[in-house]
Amino acid sequence: MERTTCVIAGGGPAGMVLGLLLARAGVEVTVLEKHADFLRDFRGDTVHPSTLTLLDELGLGERFEQVPHRKVDRMQVMLDSGIAPFGDLSRIPGKHKHIAFVPQWDFLDLIAAAGKEEPTFTLRMSTSVTRLVKRGGKVAGVEYRTADGRTGELHADLVVACDGRHSTARTGAGLKSRSFGVPMDVWWFGLPRKADDPTGGLGRFSRGEVAVLIDRGEYFQTAYLIRKGSDAQVRAEGIEAFRRRVVRLIPWLEDRIDSVESLEDVKLLDVKLERLTRWHTDGLLCIGDAAHAMSPVGGVGINLAVQDAVAAARILAGPLRRGTLSTKDLAKVQRRRWLPTALTQGMQRVVHKQVLGKTLGAQPQGTPRVSRLPLPLRLIQRFPWLQAIPATLVGVGVLPEHAPDFARR
Repeated sequence: MERTTCVIAGGGPAGMVLGLLLARAGVEVTVLEKHADFLRDFRGDTVHPSTLTLLDELGLGERFEQVPHRKVDRMQVMLDSGIAPFGDLSRIPGKHKHIAFVPQWDFLDLIAAAGKEEPTFTLRMSTSVTRLVKRGGKVAGVEYRTADGRTGELHADLVVACDGRHSTARTGAGLKSRSFGVPMDVWWFGLPRKADDPTGGLGRFSRGEVAVLIDRGEYFQTAYLIRKGSDAQVRAEGIEAFRRRVVRLIPWLEDRIDSVESLEDVKLLDVKLERLTRWHTDGLLCIGDAAHAMSPVGGVGINLAVQDAVAAARILAGPLRRGTLSTKDLAKVQRRRWLPTALTQGMQRVVHKQVLGKTLGAQPQGTPRVSRLPLPLRLIQRFPWLQAIPATLVGVGVLPEHAPDFARR
């Protein structure tokens, strides 16, 4: 019978960071990732200042700098009345005053390489968690299946669910979530970027339509928002109707919209905003998207997941080493991370209701009607120092976590 001290279901940002930190504490940890590699299109690619600081604390800052990435230090919104900056990361505290956009697979490869330097770290690719193993009402490990069909059991003192919003481990434990309605889904696609195009992150709002352009250097990672549940209806209109929608909203993209050759190039993100009422049961802890699915508003999902992992490692490493882990220890993780999660989701809900819901609920118009900037944006233009507030909330977060001493290099 296979055994480890901690088994982590899912090799995303939360799972990989947690695995690395626990291994540096001397805990035997095994990460199970169902895919053969980390290559995935349109996964979250934002590495925020608080995560960049964490990488420095882990001795990985110089390695990260060697990974090709794009640094963005400003956030802008483009309304019918023009472009207005609303977030200036150069004003936030700390060394890193930018968000780094890097393919998530490169970030995960970096963490995996660091983990493999630790003797108690094991990463198994192409290995899916299929079911929880329970003994006497307690989660005691997982059943797994490899890509070649081999099955087995891996027993552990703790299972950590880091397998996303559709978590198999969470479902197996019967943990219940509270869901908050969202007004939109997102279509993801790429568009070529030219040297004289706007830089940084750019949100485009008009009556009935919203898009976000993320400057990735040679291309824009583009998010086009559609009303919740309307994917099939909008796809039925065809590729030409889609192109007209995008060009109507952002006319200067007309010369490159044909690079989206078909709607097969457009990927759907089914947006959810939900949070478990209890993140744990005896022998199991959920963190990251498995505990709280975030809206893409602000691009903070990765940041929250990584912060969860840091807090979990700091709180649980000692009990795992001593063999004294209890549900009280797991509850401490939820107490630590509940407030920043709830506050961040609360801010996202406000944006959903007051901005996105109202915008997407209106009927698009052929010719945009130029109007004054909303009052908050007018204030930010008049008092530029106010741009530090949204920049700090997005870039640093409500309660940033720092690497525990045992994990620093």
